[in-house]
Amino acid sequence: QVQLVESGGGLVQTGGSLRLSCAASGSTFSINAMSWYRQAPGKQRELVATIARDDRTVYGDSVKGRFTISGNNAMSTMYLQMNSLKPEDTAVYYCAAHWEMGSELHDAWGRGTQVTVSS
Repeated sequence: QVQLVESGGGLVQTGGSLRLSCAASGSTFSINAMSWYRQAPGKQRELVATIARDDRTVYGDSVKGRFTISGNNAMSTMYLQMNSLKPEDTAVYYCAAHWEMGSELHDAWGRGTQVTVSS
């Protein structure tokens, strides 16, 4: 079992910066990758960034060049450094962990942290 807790959300002005943190506990040895997702009111959840154990990363098109995902090799801590923030970045940001059990992929999710960018 994996538990995830996000922190670091808040209110920031356009052009400002914010760093989100995700702490993972439980069976973290089984985690293959971790991700940040976000969901704004009235919109579907979208991928922000993913990082794997080998440090391979994937970013959503809307955040490339502005956000940076990082984590430790044990996959117990993950960060999202957000720079040049825009009002369009306003959303609830969720931490997710991904692992395999046999031929199936499994996910765990945090409860989210609110990020609001004022215009």
